[in-house]
Amino acid sequence: MTPSERIEALRRQIRHHEYRYYVLDDPEISDAEFDELMNQLVALERARPKLVTPDSPTQRVAGRPAATFETVEHAAAMLSLDNAYTEDEVRAFDERVRKAMGEVKGSARVAYVAELKIDGLSIALSYDQRRLRRGVTRGDGFRGEDVTSNVRVIKAIPLRLRDGPAGPLEIRGEIYLSRAAFERINEEREQSGDAPFANPRNAAAGTMRNLDPAQVARRGLSAYVYQLVARESPTPGRRASGKATDEARASQADTLERLAAWGLPVEPNWRRCAGIEAVLAFCHEWADRRRSLQVGTDGVVIKVDDLELRERLGATSKCPRWAIAFKFPAEQATTRLLRIDVNVGRTGAVTPFAVLAPVRLGGSTVQLATLHNAQEIARKDLRAGDMVLVEKGGDVIPKIVKAIASRRPTGPDAPPPFVMPTRCPACSTELHRPEGEVVWRCMNTACPAKLRRGLLHFSSRRAMDIEGLGEALVDQLVDRGLVRDFSDLYTLDAPALEGLERMGRRSAANVLEQIERSKTNEFWRVVYALGIRHVGERAAQVLARANGSVEALMSASAESLEAVPEIGPVVARSVRAFLDERRNRE
Repeated sequence: MTPSERIEALRRQIRHHEYRYYVLDDPEISDAEFDELMNQLVALERARPKLVTPDSPTQRVAGRPAATFETVEHAAAMLSLDNAYTEDEVRAFDERVRKAMGEVKGSARVAYVAELKIDGLSIALSYDQRRLRRGVTRGDGFRGEDVTSNVRVIKAIPLRLRDGPAGPLEIRGEIYLSRAAFERINEEREQSGDAPFANPRNAAAGTMRNLDPAQVARRGLSAYVYQLVARESPTPGRRASGKATDEARASQADTLERLAAWGLPVEPNWRRCAGIEAVLAFCHEWADRRRSLQVGTDGVVIKVDDLELRERLGATSKCPRWAIAFKFPAEQATTRLLRIDVNVGRTGAVTPFAVLAPVRLGGSTVQLATLHNAQEIARKDLRAGDMVLVEKGGDVIPKIVKAIASRRPTGPDAPPPFVMPTRCPACSTELHRPEGEVVWRCMNTACPAKLRRGLLHFSSRRAMDIEGLGEALVDQLVDRGLVRDFSDLYTLDAPALEGLERMGRRSAANVLEQIERSKTNEFWRVVYALGIRHVGERAAQVLARANGSVEALMSASAESLEAVPEIGPVVARSVRAFLDERRNRE
């Protein structure tokens, strides 16, 4: 096999496994095996740079950060959708559609496609010769920003289609953050003193406006597509029509099936519905089931299935007449803010949180809510004893929207403003707030609260994956002085564990077996498990690949760390500061 043939074979393999992982959510190989294929391709292309092509999997991140984004005119307007909040409004939409067909009330049913409304931002993807050429945000609907460099790093979006027509295509969809990615990003932002994102959509939009694709790659964006638009070449002075292509002219259901067959990510829970009552049944079903999804959704998009009928229905200047968005009821409730406590995170960040009178919200009982930092509490003027409005931010994390000031006592009975504690609640060490940050921190490396949180992170699935090392066991290990740092885990024996509550001989043996097995983990997992500030999974993988061993990483200077692709000065300084701490080196 020639080098060119070997490179193309590797590209096909990698594209296949990206499709299995990011589109089908059904990987066939491990992360390590995938990384090895990518490393082989990188090495071959580095040795033969003339063979590198723009659609190679190695070219997702390339070049320097952009100075700004170019504004691009859409081939066809990206319209917004009318909203419906009640069943009557959905039925009224159906009646308008049937009236436009010339049918009388109560006659033939219209077929619709119901799709979950993903909480993200719209994107227009242009393909030619099956290769990704451009990605443009919705903007004002007529002009958007060219964010191609950022789109290329979203692994769910193929750089090259598996199948489909070779001519120009525009495919529209939604870029989003999963709930897990959103929580991770906000945790990292809070630990670094940045204001957290209000919801996954804001986080996705903010990420796509980042001028550095390497930073975007770390966020873990994903995407779903749902529409195919023709890219006819317009004559001078005339805009392209934006009609559906012949390949998808039959129906929306056909379009979604074709897009998936071409290797594009399609949200899998869509359904073709024979009539509006079937649509409403779908909406009722997902009003509760949506909480089981790993992506935020705030409603259902209802679309006429027949594309020719869509053309007859047309659009207003703002919205298509053939689609409407049914919005799920807002999940808010009022309750009493009993008190404001603080929590110590694994990096020492001391974060306030609200203790609430129990209230039902989003299918569960809520008693705690995030408050982010003291500045946010002061901005909202939240006080213990207040009646407050609570909602689930992005249907994930409960948060307080506002205090209901009209229900607060006045005069001498008024509750005092919140004051941030000056000492760590776990170890009484004086708290420190770095200049320019809003987060107060406990700097004591032996703080038991930091150790507890650190051990839970260390043993988590994506880190050292030590099954059985949960909160109850960690609390006992720390309280009894059996574990004072991560390394103490590897000195535990059966007699020590069997002496703990609810730890019999078999349970102790299982935990020790898990600890022993964790010694075989890849190096990057160790780096990630240490809980170094600003070092997530991707940064840990990059650092481990660049340094290769604990010894090499410990001896690396901040300058050499910063020289590693994808590692910026903030991460480099954080790693160096961690490794310069004597107890951490030990």
